[in-house]
Amino acid sequence: MLKGKNAVVTGGGRGIGRGITEKLLEAGASVLIAQRQALDAQLRKHPRVHFVEADLASIESPGLIAQVAQEQLGGVDVLVNNAGFMFEKTIDDMTEQDWDRMMAVNLRAPAFLCKALVPQMRRRGAGSIINIGSIEGIGSNPEHAAYCASKAGIHGLTRALAVDLGRDSIRCNAIAPGWINSELSDAYLATQADPRAARQALLRLHPVGRTGMPTDIGGAVVFLASELSAFITGQVLVVDGGRTAKLPLPF
Repeated sequence: MLKGKNAVVTGGGRGIGRGITEKLLEAGASVLIAQRQALDAQLRKHPRVHFVEADLASIESPGLIAQVAQEQLGGVDVLVNNAGFMFEKTIDDMTEQDWDRMMAVNLRAPAFLCKALVPQMRRRGAGSIINIGSIEGIGSNPEHAAYCASKAGIHGLTRALAVDLGRDSIRCNAIAPGWINSELSDAYLATQADPRAARQALLRLHPVGRTGMPTDIGGAVVFLASELSAFITGQVLVVDGGRTAKLPLPF
């Protein structure tokens, strides 16, 4: 489906990013992973995986990633802005430095990575940008003001870029994941007073009867990167097992 296509995935070596990378590779794409952590042996050995060490909080990272993409891949067809982080702080406890770092990684880096890679997409005749937002760009959990603001910003950026870049045959969509299983989410559940009860309560929020896997997001990325979605742009695709569609009951 994506044979001969080149993709950049930020944070593509772990968590949701790993699921995205795996699905892109299955579809035949070559993938440049940009992140701070080194790749594990399995990814390092894959013939279509490339790597650039980059700190997305740095203003130099978009230019560095674009340079390596040109040198190692010959240009990019697909950009997946996946890397991000979250902290829990009320507006009372949050500092300007907290806010600025959240916006730098979760919103500024995706925007300027688009700017850095769009010229390569133009030269190759088309492109697909996929931004990883969140259902918290639509609703909110407690103490997530900065995170929610950053993800709502990603959704807005997605729509704006779709309008501006459509004339260049570059599409831009976002995915809003719900609860996706990871080491971090498992650790969070383990901190609850009754982890088993917490997990059961979490499952009841999902009409499909399970929480998500990183490859669930990866599958959606492949669809949005491929010609199967050629007439789709400016959209936010919610991938949450029906969680946000289900109205909560007080009992």
